[in-house]
Amino acid sequence: MSDYANLFWGILFGSIGFGYFLYGKKQKSVIPFISGIGLMGLPYVVDNNVVMIGLAVGLMLLPKFIAV
Repeated sequence: MSDYANLFWGILFGSIGFGYFLYGKKQKSVIPFISGIGLMGLPYVVDNNVVMIGLAVGLMLLPKFIAV
């Protein structure tokens, strides 16, 4: 059961990360660009779903609080 949940969260956060990546690339903004790369790579590094959700929410909120 955990494998399906991990796959679901990985696809969800990878898709959101791809959106952040494209936005950061088009706007030439570093913080959304880096957040997008982090969100896309996070499922490959973290296996625990709770830790992955926590880190992903932090990466998604990062551009809101750090303005460059």
